[in-house]
Amino acid sequence: MDAVLALADGRIFHGVGFGAAAVRAGEVCFNTAMTGYQEILTDPSYRGQIVTLTYPHIGNVGINPEDAEGREIFCAGLLLRTLPRAASNWRAQEDLDAYLRHHSIPGMAEFDTRALTRHLREHGAQNGALAVGNTLDIDQVLAAARVFPGLEGADLIAEVTDGKRHEWARCSPSPEHDYLSQEQRQAKHHVVVVDFGAKRNILRLLADRGCRVTVLPPQSSSAEILSLGADGVLFSNGPGDPAALTQAQDTMRAVVEAGIPTFGLCLGHQLLGLALGGKTQKMKFGHHGANHPVRNLRTGRVLITSQNHGFAVAAESLPDSVEVTHVSLFDGSLQGMRHRQLPVFSFQGHPEAGPGPHDASVIFDEFVASFATRKDHAPA
Repeated sequence: MDAVLALADGRIFHGVGFGAAAVRAGEVCFNTAMTGYQEILTDPSYRGQIVTLTYPHIGNVGINPEDAEGREIFCAGLLLRTLPRAASNWRAQEDLDAYLRHHSIPGMAEFDTRALTRHLREHGAQNGALAVGNTLDIDQVLAAARVFPGLEGADLIAEVTDGKRHEWARCSPSPEHDYLSQEQRQAKHHVVVVDFGAKRNILRLLADRGCRVTVLPPQSSSAEILSLGADGVLFSNGPGDPAALTQAQDTMRAVVEAGIPTFGLCLGHQLLGLALGGKTQKMKFGHHGANHPVRNLRTGRVLITSQNHGFAVAAESLPDSVEVTHVSLFDGSLQGMRHRQLPVFSFQGHPEAGPGPHDASVIFDEFVASFATRKDHAPA
C-alpha cells in the first residue's frame, strides 16, 4: 500500500504502507532504542503519538504476547526505515505487519527516517498524520495533522486504563521462562499502584521484591488509597499533560502529607512536582530511547536509562523542601527528586526498562527499603 506522513508545518514524507489501511493523527516523536519495539508499541505512555524508530532493523524477531507492556498497541502509528520480509525468532507468534493490522494501527516504511529525526530535532515535536491506503489525498492528510489538538492540556488517562481495581501477583520470568506467583515467592510488603497507564514490568519488579501489589484506577481518592494500609504507594507512568490532571495532583498531595512512602515514576514524577508546588513544561522533542545517561547527584554514579516523556518538571520551580537527586546528562533536565523530610521521591525515566538497560532498577530497592522507615516511626 501507499503511505504518507504529513507534518503540521507542511513537510511531507512518502513511503510504503503496512499494518492497517487507516489515517491516524498524533504528535510525531522519535525513539532511539535498538530493541524492544513491541514494548514500545504497547507502552500506554505513547497514547496520542506517532513513533519513529531510528534503528534501521525493526521487526525482525516478530511478536509474542509475553513481551507486551499493555493490553493493546497504544501509539497512533509506527514509522520505520525498513520492514523485514520475515520474522525469525523461536518465540515469535506473528509478524509486525500482522500485529499492527490486528490492532488497526497504520505503519510506514521505506523512507528516510534520519531526515525526519533531524527535522524534529531542529524544529521540535510536530503534530502529524499518517495515512496508509491506495487512494490517498495529501491535502486531507495534512488537514488531519493541523487539526490534531496536540498533547499540551491533554488528559488521556481514561483511554489507557480500564478503571478497575485488581491484584497483581506475577513476578519476572525465571531462567526457565515461566512466571512465579506470590504463592511461590512469599510477599513481605503491600504496595498500592495508582494506575495512570502502568507498564506491566513495573508490577513484575515490585512482585520480584516481595510486594503484594494492588492496582487502583487513576480516579481513586486519597481516602481509598490510605484505607488499604499499604506499606507504600507508587504513582505510575502514563500519557498526556500532567498539568491537566488536577484531581491526581490533589490526591498525591494528600498521600504525601499522610507520611506514607510514596514513589512517583515518569508521569507520577511530574505529578509529584506539581503536588509539591513546582511547575512542568513541554520539552522541545522529549526523551525517547534506551541509552540516556542520568547522573545520580548523591553518589556521582551515571546510570544508562530508558526514557519516554515529553514533559519535564522545572527544577527551578521546586520549593526548598525538595532535593534534586538526578539530572540528564543530555540536556540537564530534572530526572529525580526527593523530599527532604518525608519518605517521598520520584524518577523521570523508566527504571523498569522494558525495553532498556537495568541500571536504574535499584530505585525499586530504595522504594522497598523506605517501608522500614515508616514502620520504625509508625504509631503504637
